[in-house]
Amino acid sequence: MGGPLGAIIGRYPTAAGGDGDGQIGGGGGGAGGGSGIIRHNRKCRDLVFLVIFIAFWVAMIVNSSFGFNQGNPLRLTYGLDYKGNVCGNRHAKPDLRELMVRYWVNPNQVYLSGIENSQFNLADARSICLMECPVPSEDGLNWVCDYPEGDIRLPMDDWINRDYDYYEFLTSEMRNSSLQLQGPCYPVIFPSVNVYWSCQFIARASNVSLKHWQQMGGVNIDENIIIDKTIHRAINSPSPVLKRYVADVGKAWPVLIVCGGILPVFLSVIWLLMIRHFVAGMTWITVILFNALVISVTMFYYTKAGWIGNDALSVVIGEHDPYIHISGREINHIRAVAVLMTIVMIIAFLSSLAIIRRILIATSVLKVAAKVIGEVQALIIFPILPYVILAVFYMFWFSAALHLFSSGQILRNDCGGNCCSFDLKSNKINCDNCCGYRIHYTRNIGISILFHLFGCYWATQFIIACSSTVIAGSVASYYWARGEISQEIPFLPVFSSMKRLLRYSLGSVALGSLVVSIVEWVRFILEALRRRLRHSDPAPVTCTGKFMSSSSQCCLGCIDWILKSVNRNAYIMIAITGKGFSKASAIATGLIMNNILRIGKVNVIGDVILYLGKLCVSLFCALFAFLMLDTHKYKSAHNKISSPLFPVLVTWGLGYIVATLFFAVVEMSIDTIILSFCQDAEEHQGTAQYAPPLLMETLDGQGEMQRLTQGS
Repeated sequence: MGGPLGAIIGRYPTAAGGDGDGQIGGGGGGAGGGSGIIRHNRKCRDLVFLVIFIAFWVAMIVNSSFGFNQGNPLRLTYGLDYKGNVCGNRHAKPDLRELMVRYWVNPNQVYLSGIENSQFNLADARSICLMECPVPSEDGLNWVCDYPEGDIRLPMDDWINRDYDYYEFLTSEMRNSSLQLQGPCYPVIFPSVNVYWSCQFIARASNVSLKHWQQMGGVNIDENIIIDKTIHRAINSPSPVLKRYVADVGKAWPVLIVCGGILPVFLSVIWLLMIRHFVAGMTWITVILFNALVISVTMFYYTKAGWIGNDALSVVIGEHDPYIHISGREINHIRAVAVLMTIVMIIAFLSSLAIIRRILIATSVLKVAAKVIGEVQALIIFPILPYVILAVFYMFWFSAALHLFSSGQILRNDCGGNCCSFDLKSNKINCDNCCGYRIHYTRNIGISILFHLFGCYWATQFIIACSSTVIAGSVASYYWARGEISQEIPFLPVFSSMKRLLRYSLGSVALGSLVVSIVEWVRFILEALRRRLRHSDPAPVTCTGKFMSSSSQCCLGCIDWILKSVNRNAYIMIAITGKGFSKASAIATGLIMNNILRIGKVNVIGDVILYLGKLCVSLFCALFAFLMLDTHKYKSAHNKISSPLFPVLVTWGLGYIVATLFFAVVEMSIDTIILSFCQDAEEHQGTAQYAPPLLMETLDGQGEMQRLTQGS
């Protein structure tokens, strides 16, 4: 090995006194100074990066406060009326708290905005907020009139109770203006349905209503499929779809708490207890359960895609004609994910068949962790602490994210078309300031959102890294004390490890988590650029281009995996030696490279089983989220979500993160024990001096001792 690594881990002089930092009870102070391994002199490392992390948190708070001040989550779900008010906003003038559906009152303006090369946009067409989409009369002509104001002295409640119709109160001038489709009242000629809180016209005019309109001398109304497609295209453009997805996460917050917060804790603790008491069968249970859950989640996606049963995703809110079929991007996305899950299901099944012969090796590795958990029982409940910290952070982060995504400015458009309409306040037709409004997102808002997303990833990695370091320190204390942990104070190794982390190593953990976060974001940015270039260039991608793109993604993925592996082992060496991140990474990498065959044979398959275990927890959370979102609460009225896709994906991610916190007990136990064992054996001519008897018995029983010490 390049350099005297023995001085780093195994040959610290035993100190009779000392300040007591990291003192591990239980004797073990024989030759080689085992009791001084963790207790040796330490000092704060990588302080610069701790300062950077603190400054980053200050910036996160400032960035979030901007979102809380400027944002309004209602904008993610509901549209704007012609006054720039968000439908459903109780603070608007007039009060729109019960009026959540946007309705375009002038069908000719909708038609004009849909004509190719037209200078008039749908955002400039006059729209108001209603409780529900109006329906044409079966024996006459229904009207939808503007908000009552000016000479129309009618309370909003009465206006609503009259189905938005006060045509009988209009003066002759107002009636003539209405017959010219300039308001204040407009005829209901086309039926419409509530599609994501906007009334989409059905391009089949009511013959009775149209006849009455013509008899009254109304202007010609264009009957064309364009009025249907124009609204449909606006509702299903990428920006509104993304807003609805973000809004879905906010509406489904009870699902996130139950399935993404509480359920994974319960499942992870059960898994750890079963590892402790039923380790022999856990590998088989994990593999079988993983395949069953992948199949179940895939079938749910098939159901929502409409390929199985009659419960396909519906874009229409409320009751509607069953013969009217309206599609949306959300359905296409569900079907794409269903195809992806089918591929994952096939790969998962084939991979499970491939590792069957290695299951016994995984069982022997998990026994090592089970022995440690049995001795240091506080490790089972320790992840609750980082879990609580992470839960508080996520509640703050999700709330700030909803406000940031909705923090654009509401600005009036500069339209070049004819938008003249009757102004009740001035009691005349107004052709000035009649353009519609839009939500304008500046570049600064985009940067704030990206910063907020990066902050979430870095904070998550930091908390997971802190948890892993504490676990590694506890297990290392157990190992280098020859397994003689004080039974009177079972929490002492965990408390001591936590104290060392907080006092000396927070900067190193901040640096390690930052490195992983930066690499992940480089991958994210490159992938976003690749997609943008692919959509902007209509030319077909050549085979060489596809190969280069796939190769770059594969290389970045490998780099990311290697960095995470190096980081995990670096945290172990930080916990053991107290070195900075860079030095600890070098030590861990050298130790791994020198024992690659020894560690690889034992550890890789164990990591695979643990990874499948985390996927089992997260997939079960996703499956339960599907069941909750499939209830009436989330399929109708105000809580209706546009698609279960985002809430389920977020639930899956939260479940995986929580499982990672708890499974790190087993994962870091295995890695710490193996690294410590390899170094111990190397420092003592192939015979480990500090391995606890229980560990020695387990390794001897499975024949792993010979593999580790001889490199066979």
